[in-house]
Amino acid sequence: MAIRKIVTVPDPILKQVSKPVETVDDDLRALMDDMLETMYDAPGIGLAAIQVGVPKRVLVMDIAVEDQEPAPRYFVNPEIVWESEELSSYQEGCLSVPEQFGDVDRPAEVRVKFLDYQGAPQEVHATGLLATCIQHEMDHLNGVLFIDHLSRMKRDMIVRKLTKARKAAE
Repeated sequence: MAIRKIVTVPDPILKQVSKPVETVDDDLRALMDDMLETMYDAPGIGLAAIQVGVPKRVLVMDIAVEDQEPAPRYFVNPEIVWESEELSSYQEGCLSVPEQFGDVDRPAEVRVKFLDYQGAPQEVHATGLLATCIQHEMDHLNGVLFIDHLSRMKRDMIVRKLTKARKAAE
């Protein structure tokens, strides 16, 4: 396992649409292991493959709180097959948009079909933080960031701030 570099705004790769995975094999499991280690190191609760520069439809997450055992989850080719009409608002952040947060409204519940770490088909009904995290990470697979759900003014302000910080660091 290895910690990979997390791609941050304004890198254009974050706007790419990720490609479906054809087979879950040892190489893909190694990528998921690296992603999980990278996410824990950051620290974060979710990470899409595109955030480490790999345009594949793969997510990892772990929403266990600090005093709980880690509970990693792996989603290959996730697809939302149902979503509630009821919305829930959550203050989201993102490892690719460091130290920035904003309230985003999303469906409160979703049902998701996906392949697991072994490549077996699964389906999960998600609510609360899990539903929010799945939708946030799935947005990445379609080239969408949480800041794209914010007002244009707030989004532009965040992008300018991160661009300025990146230039100062170089």
